[in-house]
Amino acid sequence: MAQMQKNLAIFSGSVNPVFAEKVASELKTTLGNVKLEKFKNGEIYARYNESVRGADVFLIQSVAGEHVNDALMELLIMADAAHRASARDITAVITHYGYARQDRKAAAREPITAKLVANLIEVSGVDRVITIDLHQGQIQGFFDIPVNHLTALSIMADYFNNKDFGGKTLCVVSPDVGRAKAAKKLSDMLNADLAIMHKGRPEHNKAEITALIGDVTDKVCILNDDMIDTGGTLVAAIDTLINKGADSVYVCATHPVFSSGACERLINSKATEIIVTDTIPIDPQYLTSKIKVVSVAPLFARAIQNVFTNESVASLFDPDFAL
Repeated sequence: MAQMQKNLAIFSGSVNPVFAEKVASELKTTLGNVKLEKFKNGEIYARYNESVRGADVFLIQSVAGEHVNDALMELLIMADAAHRASARDITAVITHYGYARQDRKAAAREPITAKLVANLIEVSGVDRVITIDLHQGQIQGFFDIPVNHLTALSIMADYFNNKDFGGKTLCVVSPDVGRAKAAKKLSDMLNADLAIMHKGRPEHNKAEITALIGDVTDKVCILNDDMIDTGGTLVAAIDTLINKGADSVYVCATHPVFSSGACERLINSKATEIIVTDTIPIDPQYLTSKIKVVSVAPLFARAIQNVFTNESVASLFDPDFAL
C-alpha cells in the first residue's frame, strides 16, 4: 500500500492574522480559508471553507487583546470544527496564553484558571500545543497532551548583542524572583552581570519594588520580563534602577499586553527602549522610537515545520540544549 502523504494546513484566528501570515510565508505556504463570524448576540461561528480531512492542522491564535474571552472561545470552536471535520492532528499555536497569571491559588477561594483553560483546550480536540514564554513553566504540567514551550530569549540576546553600548557593562535585571532563572539565561547569552528585584503586590495590577539584589551603578540595565500589562511594575522598576545609579535602562518582554494606558506610560518613562515581540498585535500609533518590535514568526515557523516533519524542537525552547 502506498504511504499517505501528509498535508500541512495552517489557519489563523482573528486576533493576530498578520503574524499568522508571516508564519505561513516563512513556511512558503498560504493560510487556509476559514470563516469566522459572530452572531448578533455575540456567539462565535467557525467553518472551514476547504477540506481538512486527514490534515495536520495548525491553529494560530493569541489569547489576548481587548476581547480575550472571545479569543479563547474562537480557538476552542476552531479546534472543535477541525476535529469534527476529521483532521488527522490538531495543534494549537498559542502565541500568548491568556489567564497564565492565574496559575496557582495565592489566596483562599481563588480559581486556578490557567488549568481550567488547559482543560478546555484539551476537550476541544487539540492534540498538541505550541506556545512561547509562559508566565510560569509549570503550566505545561496542566496539560495531558504534548506542549512545546518556546522562548524568545535568544532573539532578545541577538538584538542586544548587535547594539553598541560604548563598552559599558551590561546588567540583566529580573523584575521579580520568579523571573530570575530566565534573566540568568539571558545574562549568560550577553556575558552580562545579573541583578534581581523583589516586588510585592498589594492588589491586582499594582506592584511595589521592595528590594534590589545586585550592583547596577553606571551599568546599562536590561529589564527582562515575560509580559507587559499595565506597565506599572516596569515603570517602578525603571525608576528604582535609575535612582540606584544605572547608566540607562532597556526593557525587553515577549508579550505586549499593553492594557490601561501602558503604552503612554512606557513612552513617558525613563527607559531608553522597550523591546517586545509580535505575539500580540500593537496599535501602529505606539510604535515609536522607544517601543520596538522583533518578530518571533520565524521561530514559530521552525517549530511548526519540525513538529510536522517529526523532528526535534528541543533546541527551539531550550537555549542550553545541544542536539
